[in-house]
Amino acid sequence: MRYTPSKQYLWAGLIAAGLAVISSLFATEWMFALVASILFLLSAIAVLVLAFRPPIEIQEHVLIIGERTISWSNVARVDRTGWISPLAVKLTLFQGDERILILFPGDLDASNSLLRHLRRNAKEALIDGIPYRQFWGDSLPPVEGSTTPSVAPKAQLLRSDDEAEVERLYQLLKTVGHLDTRQQDEK
Repeated sequence: MRYTPSKQYLWAGLIAAGLAVISSLFATEWMFALVASILFLLSAIAVLVLAFRPPIEIQEHVLIIGERTISWSNVARVDRTGWISPLAVKLTLFQGDERILILFPGDLDASNSLLRHLRRNAKEALIDGIPYRQFWGDSLPPVEGSTTPSVAPKAQLLRSDDEAEVERLYQLLKTVGHLDTRQQDEK
């Protein structure tokens, strides 16, 4: 899977650069336009830096960010920040406890897809501080020496009143054979 930056960031950066030029022209007559020109210029630089981020490629055994290749077995943690679009994810590697900030300037769907792929492929990592198996709801392997199978706790689906009503209707169905209170039409 290959994730490339959205073209919207390129267009937004070019528009901000154009507005910076127009504001600087007005700054010759009106000095307060210089502030707007500087702000547009800083915005244009930031958005264009995001627009030219290297593509991110997800493969079965490795994560490729531009020229850098990271083995999935080397990823110790995948931590999401508050940013979704652009997506910002912190990866912590086993080797040297190195931390990498992944910035992906994509649309919302591509960002969510990338985040899901990062979480799914980092099988040995903690995901937002939760072990991989627990995060994805996989069953834990049985403890060696234990003879009792691990059973998940029963989820409470109904209130006790509703459960009693269902039980009463079930008993009625067992005795009568049907729940319809009307008499069946004679054939």
